Amino acid sequence: MADAQACATRVERFRALMSERGYDAAILRNNPDLRWLTGAERTFDDEVAHTAFVTADGLWLHTDSRYFGTFQSRLGADTPWRLDMDSVSPARWAARRIREARSRVVAIEDTCDLAFFDALGEECAKASAAALTPRLHGDIAGLRIVKDAEEVELMRHAQSITDAAFEHICGYIKPGLTEQQVRAELDGWMLSNGADSLSFDSIIASGPNGANPHAQPGERVIRRGDMIVMDYGAGYHDYHSDMTRTVCVGEPGDLQRKVYEATRAANEACEATVRAGVIGRDIHKLAHKVICEAGFSEYCFAHGLGHGVGLEIHEQPMFNMRNDEPIPAGSVITVEPGTYLPGQFGVRLEDFGIVCEDGYEVFTQSPHELVCIPC
Repeated sequence: MADAQACATRVERFRALMSERGYDAAILRNNPDLRWLTGAERTFDDEVAHTAFVTADGLWLHTDSRYFGTFQSRLGADTPWRLDMDSVSPARWAARRIREARSRVVAIEDTCDLAFFDALGEECAKASAAALTPRLHGDIAGLRIVKDAEEVELMRHAQSITDAAFEHICGYIKPGLTEQQVRAELDGWMLSNGADSLSFDSIIASGPNGANPHAQPGERVIRRGDMIVMDYGAGYHDYHSDMTRTVCVGEPGDLQRKVYEATRAANEACEATVRAGVIGRDIHKLAHKVICEAGFSEYCFAHGLGHGVGLEIHEQPMFNMRNDEPIPAGSVITVEPGTYLPGQFGVRLEDFGIVCEDGYEVFTQSPHELVCIPC
């Protein structure tokens, strides 16, 4: 069961935002936000099946029979959440809460779909309930940027599984296997050794496929001399890890080694520079500078250098050219420069860790040295 005090603090942070904005209540349907506020671990899936109603002094959560028992178990008898599975639509349920609370300004997450929003208006009219409905434009996602101790510990644990999986898969890879076979082994190992989910669909991209940053594993057969980009992560109690390592099957050629070392230098220069207050764009530019000065400007990554990680695999904040905001202490964020030579191979090296006042504490423990698979 999640830490009750941690969840209470999260609720109070959100209520403080509501008070500052003048909201009487808020309607929430985004699963990661609900997981963060309730602490109901391993309860949410991909369905939008739950609706929360939050006021200054009340917490309500509507679900259905598929999840009700799990919520009861996860939240415990002392939960402040009033849980029900009334057989009404989420919109009608929310309209009832608005009427009963006599709310006049009810914020709604902008992740809610238009069908729900339209239905809510209709149900409020039927219930003779009128309220302004301003949008929560990612406000809870903003609150989730700074991680608490419980969140950090869950991600450290997820990464420990991910690191162990790297050691295992390096002993499994050999010429003649397909990318799909390697992915199946990697995913199965994580799920059999502590992970309760995968952070995302694992990427195994060999040879020329590695030049496509989000290539999907296929039937390509791994050969001696291939560079293999492996981007994957373990999930644990709804929190994620994210790591990329590039290995070589056999000994690398001179160009492969030079590209690898340029990418590694970019990663390590950025990690040595990150600390609270750095500007996201500046760290991104630093990685580009290192790779370009090594002579690979034509092949330098065009994706963002890094992204936040937590209940979602891509969260705020970002290391990219669009982010001119300072990165706060307590952010958990990746550093993942890449160098991609179309038709030949790619290299990416990704760690993730927490931004501290005086530096960047990396959770990832897998080595930065190029691993050469014996064959």
